[in-house]
Amino acid sequence: MKRFALQLTRTIAAVAITAFGLTTTAHGADAKKPNVIVILADDLGWGELGAQGNKQIPTPNIDSIPANGVKFTQGYVSGPYCSPTRAGLVTGRYQTRFGHEWNPPQKPNAGLPVDQKTIADYLKSAGYATGVVGKWHLGVDEKFRPSKRGFDEFYGTLANTPFFHPQLVDSKISDNPKRVEDPEFYTTDAYGKRAVEFITEHKDEPFFLYLPFNAQHAPLEAPQKYLDRFPEIKDEKRKHFAAILSATDDAIGDVLKSLKDNGIEENTLVIYLADNGGPTQGTTSSNLPLRGVKMTTLEGGVRVPFYAQWKGKIPAGQVYENPIIQLDIIPTALAAAGVAVNPDWQLEGVDLLPYITGKNEAAPHDALFWRLGEQWAVRKGDWKLVASRIDGPQPRLFNLSEDIGEANDLAAKHPEKVAELRKEWEAWNEKNIPAAWEPNGNPEKLKIRKGAGKQARRKRAAQAGATATGQ
Repeated sequence: MKRFALQLTRTIAAVAITAFGLTTTAHGADAKKPNVIVILADDLGWGELGAQGNKQIPTPNIDSIPANGVKFTQGYVSGPYCSPTRAGLVTGRYQTRFGHEWNPPQKPNAGLPVDQKTIADYLKSAGYATGVVGKWHLGVDEKFRPSKRGFDEFYGTLANTPFFHPQLVDSKISDNPKRVEDPEFYTTDAYGKRAVEFITEHKDEPFFLYLPFNAQHAPLEAPQKYLDRFPEIKDEKRKHFAAILSATDDAIGDVLKSLKDNGIEENTLVIYLADNGGPTQGTTSSNLPLRGVKMTTLEGGVRVPFYAQWKGKIPAGQVYENPIIQLDIIPTALAAAGVAVNPDWQLEGVDLLPYITGKNEAAPHDALFWRLGEQWAVRKGDWKLVASRIDGPQPRLFNLSEDIGEANDLAAKHPEKVAELRKEWEAWNEKNIPAAWEPNGNPEKLKIRKGAGKQARRKRAAQAGATATGQ
């Protein structure tokens, strides 16, 4: 009865498609709208995939996405932190516009504001089946859960989780979390299997699947069968990291295979990205050659692996060099679905399809912006002005076309560029609101301290010296 009710709801929505002010373009009038799958990695690290140059951990299935489509070499997220990135992804707006600046505490009234519509709201109103499999992390209170945010189905955890014995929600049974007692249950394997089930169940209708893995987030846990793939790795933390990534690649391979097996591969837009840079010290995740880590506004915190495939629509093996951001996902998905964007939604991304198919040769964005507490940044063209807790309160100016590692501060040489970019960031920031809650843990660790820049420079000098002497 529940499944019949969901199908009836989608049928009514497809007819009365104006529920959110939606209009359908000529492409969207096609009998079979394209499916959309968004796969999100957690705390991955810039340099950890084969497509990013990593030869230690094979990731052939993930690598097949850019091979069959496009690799964005300058793909960004709007927050260098788990939940803020998700808030921006599912709403298509800078999360600082509505106060979702930090990970929400597991308390009532802390979560994605209920007045913010999601990608599932938009696509469900256009007749799509909608599901999320994986880590939600946008609030634990009932009003914040996926079932209240446009998703027909949810299988996963409401917040951060261990890989074994998670507090799992299976909406086919209940919207409330229940601890998994099965010792063989592993989140990555289970998410891959459930994603395949969702695809198979909805293969004859347009669907949107959001697949946010909790891999590679700590705690690093993996079954022995995956650990056995890396006998040459002696460091236990690194071995677990590799095993988790290998398991995730298998799961994504199963998802991609199911599209082919069900005959819908060429009618499915697949987007893969990570939520932020890797926390290198905590999990061994490498962001090289970028500088900075998760929870910083340096490139290592906000630039992520970002790929897309849509066979027959996106040219295979393409490399796209202009900066893009995860806020572009909703406009791109809506355009693929033939849904015109209502200006009242205040989406801040762009439809990437004209850019990656060569119909529009301009850059998608004039500028991109970041704010995380006292840390902030703006990128315009090749120039980036950034204040980070690593470098201290004085903003640094970098030319990323020449200095991807943000090593050479050009602020003193180009004071006019510093003033220009700071003015643009301040104009953008005027439309933001204060954070809705304080950061978890120790907020003092996230503040920009005086002297931090000197400490960072000394550390870089010591590292350079060690490299030069072969240490």
